[in-house]
Amino acid sequence: MTVIELRDGPVRGVVAGDVASWKGIPYAAPPVGSLRWRSPQPVDPWREIRDAAAFGDDCVQAPGSEPIRTATSEDCLFVNVWAPARREPAARLPVMVWIHGGGYVGGGSSIPYYDGSAFARHGIVVVSFNYRLGRFGFFAHPALLAAAEGPVGNYGYLDQIRALEWVRDNIDRFGGDPARVTVVGESAGGASVIHLVVSPVVDGLFHQAMSLSGAGRKALLARPLTRGRISDISARRIDSAFGLAHGIRGDGPKALGKLRAIDAATLAGDENLEKLGKIKLLGGSIPGIPAIDGTIVVGEPEDHLVSGGDAKRVPLLIGSTALDVPLHFPPRKLDPLAWFGPERAAAREAYDAPDHLDLEGALRLLLAIGADMTMHEPAHFVAASMRAGGRPAWVYRFTYTAESTRPGAAGQVHAGELPFLFDTLESRYGAATTSRDRATARAFNAYVSNFVRRGDPNGPGLPAWPMAEPGRFEVLDFSLDDGPVFGPEPRAGVELVARARDRHRAAG
Repeated sequence: MTVIELRDGPVRGVVAGDVASWKGIPYAAPPVGSLRWRSPQPVDPWREIRDAAAFGDDCVQAPGSEPIRTATSEDCLFVNVWAPARREPAARLPVMVWIHGGGYVGGGSSIPYYDGSAFARHGIVVVSFNYRLGRFGFFAHPALLAAAEGPVGNYGYLDQIRALEWVRDNIDRFGGDPARVTVVGESAGGASVIHLVVSPVVDGLFHQAMSLSGAGRKALLARPLTRGRISDISARRIDSAFGLAHGIRGDGPKALGKLRAIDAATLAGDENLEKLGKIKLLGGSIPGIPAIDGTIVVGEPEDHLVSGGDAKRVPLLIGSTALDVPLHFPPRKLDPLAWFGPERAAAREAYDAPDHLDLEGALRLLLAIGADMTMHEPAHFVAASMRAGGRPAWVYRFTYTAESTRPGAAGQVHAGELPFLFDTLESRYGAATTSRDRATARAFNAYVSNFVRRGDPNGPGLPAWPMAEPGRFEVLDFSLDDGPVFGPEPRAGVELVARARDRHRAAG
């Protein structure tokens, strides 16, 4: 059972209890040398059994981005698979494909709490993978545009699509059903899910979706490919400036050769999540993030999700954490309440803002509105759009924090729900994990497992989770003290943000 004959060659995994796993399987050729900044290319087949007991290298990134557990390398395009160790030879199990987050500049599949064993015990085949990050994955120097070697600017997204094609072509060997694939991602991975849902070049590679903290109105992080503005500089200009800073001029073959000769550490630079957040708040040019190319990233998701849009109408789970990140803000940052127009007074009350704000209070208000604009309201918008298109959708909020982190942690932060999702709490909290922590993790994991298996998160022993309904702002809240509770949206500003966006959109 642990030796699997793939299209490219045989691999040997390992069995631990009731779960079998295979790690570090290449799904594309190493994107190095002349393949740096090219679409993922086919793997060279192998004949001897390849050991698949350990993760391959994660993709190159700046230090301190995410808690990866491997070395990093440009040779990083690997998939990992978890499956029930005991399954029928003709089994066709549902498949969950995990896309990690990290702001497109960090992260990887080796992070311990991404282990897929708990889902495998629910009868699911789990796949995770690496994709190129930062300037390796999202780069659009004029020399690349001039070379016309293929799509430019979104190599990390091309990797994601290639990994999904690998699933389509190989997952039946692990007992998975290529016609029952759910794509799941968080943060940049959640935004990736949204872009895959609206991208016209992705067809038939997945059938359900879950986006955790992936925005949904506006692209979480993106820049124009070529035609930018003063406030939104294009990828071509940003990446041309990087070349000039390293003595590389022009857009001919010599310039491209010099770019491909730059060492990996220089390309990675110091772009990490903390720096990205500061740039978004203060304004400025962000390198190493996706480009709106009109093909893979077709524009702002909301333009393709509104009623009558061309997004895929797939069953969807979507949500955010209680203290999620703000990356989108009202245009007048010094007076954010002005954005609410005729509902300014209602917004002041909803956000508990005094009449006169000091600098600290103004920043706190801006961040609160920004979180609603970036994560909380878009979750409702995307779910409502799916429901308007005739597909089921459910909205959640994750508030629960591990008991060992209290009383300081009064609400869950961005990405803090992931050990609960995978039911891998010990990898984060160790011996401090409590029975209530485990109960919350089992519930979250069970809801998602039900969704992957049957297209509906509800199941025996779980509180009812009704579908989203357009015009109603309700969530299943994984609460601090009362377990999963379905009810009204707990953030008073979310509905005001929705109405303000509708007014601004109607006004053009």
